[in-house]
Amino acid sequence: MRSYHIYSLIVTQQSVRKTDKSTPIICIKVGGNALVDESTKKSIISQVCDLHHRGFHPVIIHGGGIEIQQLLDDTGTESQFIGGHRKTDARSIRYVEMALSGAVNKELVGLLNKAGVKAVGISGRDAGMVKAKKRKHTENGEEFDLGFVGDVDVVDTSLVQTLTAAGYLPVISPVSAGEDGHSFNINADMFAGHLAGALQADKFIALTNIDGLLRDVKDPDSIIESLTPAEARSLFGSVIQGGMIPKIEACLIAIEKGVKSAHIVNGTKEGNLLRIFKGTDKVGTTISKNSKSQIPNSKQP
Repeated sequence: MRSYHIYSLIVTQQSVRKTDKSTPIICIKVGGNALVDESTKKSIISQVCDLHHRGFHPVIIHGGGIEIQQLLDDTGTESQFIGGHRKTDARSIRYVEMALSGAVNKELVGLLNKAGVKAVGISGRDAGMVKAKKRKHTENGEEFDLGFVGDVDVVDTSLVQTLTAAGYLPVISPVSAGEDGHSFNINADMFAGHLAGALQADKFIALTNIDGLLRDVKDPDSIIESLTPAEARSLFGSVIQGGMIPKIEACLIAIEKGVKSAHIVNGTKEGNLLRIFKGTDKVGTTISKNSKSQIPNSKQP
């Protein structure tokens, strides 16, 4: 059986010492494409630890699409996709939970503990942290059943706050329970955005393998450095497409729920995570209510 590698993670700041309410929470969601090799993985872990030692409170939320697919392939479980969404039946959700809450989660915990940060692995199921609701998927007027694929319904931050207050760094799998107690797989970007908002994080950072939101996907230099939420919404269906959609949606959810700023940054480039905290450095795309417009003829909300 093949080994399973990290797909994604989200960070909210944590400290080895006990925390206080004035300490900023930094939520960082790291996509799997940003962690495709060991050197990039170690770099991101090192930067998270640096933030931790500076006094921030990280909380990590991860996905694991690559690991899920590997496990399904290894067990001979057929994958079915509807409109880009993985249909997850009763058998598949067991393997999804094994990959996310098991292999990926514990690898991240091990890496952080080895680096000297006290990490604790949990999932949305623990202490009823996140209640899931079944996702309704409609295409061309027809509704499709995606099985045990869910959306965030209710978030209870008490477990995360208890852990960070005691000096631990939560590492969270997005697998969550529905009303009947059954597991649902929630998109890690969306899970992260909702949790960041519920925690009233200071920043929400989505690490990926591109330099930010591009005006032209064929031009890597066409980065849109800053956007207001209203401007971001106006770009859906044109500039914002494909895999960027859930990332922007997660940023908007976080901002709408009170997070000060949201950032989409290339996590494969050394030091990019820490550059966000240097006031003079411009990196990636920032979404905030106070962003300066870079969209021609746009109107501020």
